[in-house]
Amino acid sequence: MVGLYFIEKLLQFDVRKQYKIETFCEESRVAYNRVGLTQYFSHRSEERLIMQPPSWYNENDVTVHMNDKVTFIDRSRKCVHSSKGLIVPYDYCIIATGSYAWLPPLPNVNKPGVFVYRTIDDLNDMISYSKTAKRAAVIGGGLLGLEAAKALYDLGLEVTICERNPLLMSRQLDKKGGKILLREIEKLGIKASLSLPPKEIVLDDNGKTKGILFEKDHFSEFEMVVVAAGIRPRDEIAKASDISTHPKGGIFVDDHLQTNDPNIFAIGEVALHAGMVYGLVAPGYDMAEVVANNLTSDGLKRKYMGSDQSCKLKLLGVHVASFGDYFAGNDVAMSLVYKDPFGSIYKKYLFSKDGKHLLGGIMVGDTNDYAKLHALYKSKKPLTMAPGELILGVKSGQAPGADDLPDEAQICSCNNVSKGQVRAAVQTKNCRSIGEVKSCTKAGTGCGGCMPLVTEIFQAEMKSLGHKITQNMCPHFEYTRVEVFQLVKIKKLKTFKEILETIGKKGSHGCEICRPVIGSILASLWNDPILDHSSLQDTNDRYLGNMQRDGSYSVVPRVPAGEITPQKLIVLGQIADKYGLYTKITGGQRVDLFGAAKQDLPEIWEELVNAGFESGHAYGKSVRTVKSCVGSTWCRYGIGDSVGFAIRIEERYRGIRSPHKLKGGVSGCIRECAEAQGKDFGLIATDKGYNIYVCGNGGSKPKHAVLLAKDVPEELCIKYLDRFLMYYIHTADKLTRTARWLEKMDGGIDYLRKVIINDHLGICKDLEEDMARLINTYQCEWAGVVKDPVKRAQFKQFVNTQDTQVVIEKITERGQRRPADWPKEFTDISEMPTEQSCQKSWVKIAPIDSFPDDSGQVIKYSDTQIAIFNIDERKHWYATQNMCPHKRAFVLSQGFIGDDENGTLRVSCPMHKKNFALENGECLSGDVGLKLMTFDVKLEDDYVWLYLPPPQELDRLLGTSKWMVTKDHASRKKSKETGVQIVGSAADCSSAGCGDKKLDW
Repeated sequence: MVGLYFIEKLLQFDVRKQYKIETFCEESRVAYNRVGLTQYFSHRSEERLIMQPPSWYNENDVTVHMNDKVTFIDRSRKCVHSSKGLIVPYDYCIIATGSYAWLPPLPNVNKPGVFVYRTIDDLNDMISYSKTAKRAAVIGGGLLGLEAAKALYDLGLEVTICERNPLLMSRQLDKKGGKILLREIEKLGIKASLSLPPKEIVLDDNGKTKGILFEKDHFSEFEMVVVAAGIRPRDEIAKASDISTHPKGGIFVDDHLQTNDPNIFAIGEVALHAGMVYGLVAPGYDMAEVVANNLTSDGLKRKYMGSDQSCKLKLLGVHVASFGDYFAGNDVAMSLVYKDPFGSIYKKYLFSKDGKHLLGGIMVGDTNDYAKLHALYKSKKPLTMAPGELILGVKSGQAPGADDLPDEAQICSCNNVSKGQVRAAVQTKNCRSIGEVKSCTKAGTGCGGCMPLVTEIFQAEMKSLGHKITQNMCPHFEYTRVEVFQLVKIKKLKTFKEILETIGKKGSHGCEICRPVIGSILASLWNDPILDHSSLQDTNDRYLGNMQRDGSYSVVPRVPAGEITPQKLIVLGQIADKYGLYTKITGGQRVDLFGAAKQDLPEIWEELVNAGFESGHAYGKSVRTVKSCVGSTWCRYGIGDSVGFAIRIEERYRGIRSPHKLKGGVSGCIRECAEAQGKDFGLIATDKGYNIYVCGNGGSKPKHAVLLAKDVPEELCIKYLDRFLMYYIHTADKLTRTARWLEKMDGGIDYLRKVIINDHLGICKDLEEDMARLINTYQCEWAGVVKDPVKRAQFKQFVNTQDTQVVIEKITERGQRRPADWPKEFTDISEMPTEQSCQKSWVKIAPIDSFPDDSGQVIKYSDTQIAIFNIDERKHWYATQNMCPHKRAFVLSQGFIGDDENGTLRVSCPMHKKNFALENGECLSGDVGLKLMTFDVKLEDDYVWLYLPPPQELDRLLGTSKWMVTKDHASRKKSKETGVQIVGSAADCSSAGCGDKKLDW
């Protein structure tokens, strides 16, 4: 692992391509993740452990000699000799041979049934042998021993951990912490034999393992034994090559990781630095980066100053962590201890004698504060709170509840935030999530220790306002968005109905919250054409354009990185002129065309597709633009080709769906003209590659991006971005921007860096594969529509006629709005009909097949628009007016269909999300004055029929696009003879764009 990491870093830093790399691998597999060996017992996939596939080595011109190992280094001739007889010259030689599993000098320790826990082959042998075993022992109670015990436990064996010391994990835990850990392990049925060293492996008559004889002649039967008693550096190459080693093992290295030969370096578990051999992978990575940096810079500048051995683990289901100098003596430290035997929690924090600095700590059972305490220890800064607050939370020794604290009480000591400020954020500033409270008040953005109390205050205030506190995605799913994503992925669910029936509320129809989220999840996982799930899409995604305030749509073709030809600019101008569209240059370096009617969109896009344009996805929660400066192509300060790289990135991630919209930027130098540090992901060129920034965004709550990695070459930038974007898509909550996502992440950017760069979770290969699937299945959504007659038909204005009706505003060059089809004035209010006075009859509308399942369509009846909804495979049919009475836009047929907690079927207006009951038209969003007119529906002779009054009566009744009442008639409202209600004052109507002080009825 450390050897591969060195190769990756050398490739990253070697911008001049001065090195040719060769490496030897004695196993039959290229480097794999030994830290993830325990997971192998559950997934049994070798590929998931491989850190870089063989093709990667070929692509990067790295020669790998498999099934071969170096036996001797000829230092005088500067070449290495292998066991297969190869002789390879070198300029620099890096020894990264790691360590081997140490076998104690016990009789029969090499006999059948005894294993070490080191390689994939070891694990395969254990799996095979376990089929004939019932009981197993693990010799060694350290980190590796507990990992081995977990593996044997998962194989269904009775497991005993044999440790010669009086406690488990003696290098990480003290006596009290060890007891808590032991108690939790024993609850699983795993036994432990402590303070009793083994003396001999006893064999049966067939020469196989029978058991262990311990000191004091105690014997226990075991058919399998796994030895995890420690490691020893693999320094035999150094000894054979006259390179200085320690008698007890390890190659001597200086602060540059240099051996006594200036051309030979040692890194990882084979290196002995300052008297220390590190048994963790993280120090090896630190060493690898130091050497790679020094070999690609002018001289040995960087020094290795030792590594932090802090760790956070979950062993046999028990959370364990230690950080800093957790065994500091009484001469330099004072300790605070918290022990909860009922909750199996133990914490011991060590402080300097003056109480101003945190030196280290041990945690068992509850490691939630590990990230903040580890960061606090590493900062070396004086504490801003009393030491006891790190365990108890407040000075009193008994943490009060939020209700017990006055408003002036300090909740966040890092940012001096009071309880009253947190309450005000909820009560007066409309913060409706913990993330919004953090952004608004800065509470919890320091050490994070205040978050439990902040959360308690937040929940109490939300409850007082009548809001139900839940993390569930919506009433139809008892899971968060992240949980739903994983369930859909694992169960391979492909449709909304299948998802509802499998993991949601059976028999329900979803709602305006879960439908688009599920649509996004399906797109992120399987990348089906978005209109294959049209009923799950908000109106923007359903018609592949942003709906504007007047019900029209915008057209935004992709212009990668803002680079466009004169010919394409001419096409955009011609189309805008032909269809009367308003044009604007966007902040994302492309041209926005406003005011397109829904039915015109396929024709507009057909012309654009034929001219070489593709969808810009400005309508989706997806990757939108990657902004760039002109970079080294034109700018005299440019270092990198920001335009070319931005184009490559934008075309790679175009259309990928995500929890929220994503924007990127690439700047050609540190002058940062592309504003990359204000984007969800941004890159700034350096003389060694690019600095990668992530999780910034603009909007109502701007956030500066944070540095993920420095001096990264282009190919590695792509790899890191692949991982970052997919990890965000996997783990972010619905409608959560990357900035808020990172704020909520335990461990923040340090943890994200571990996941994305160091593969802390062992999922980077999976993330890259998920991204590759999306990239390889990309297709322009608009190209798919214009070539498919069925999909084009979805954009018809009316399903029952080819007629069109202009019901939207147009915007002139000076931005003045004017009605597209100004209605004729109705001058005699006494002629206005009522619904009760109309004579109705059944009217044949259109074939049943004209109405897709689980969605709405609009029909034209004289001059009236009526929305018809087909729900649940034609089991339920409803019809309402198509005009939303809130903003009087003709859009309801495009709204989400769903139901509430009581099962009331409803439609959600796509413009402002007002909900209306389909049965009776009542507004369910608390707006008493708003109501829809509804109509009876029946199916007969394969046609849909509506029970309607005569066309002219319905026109007057609805007052759709035809009827207006002048200001002079407003006074007649007082007579009450007409039954007509005035819905706004003259001033209201004028400000809404009706013009000439006319009232809308």
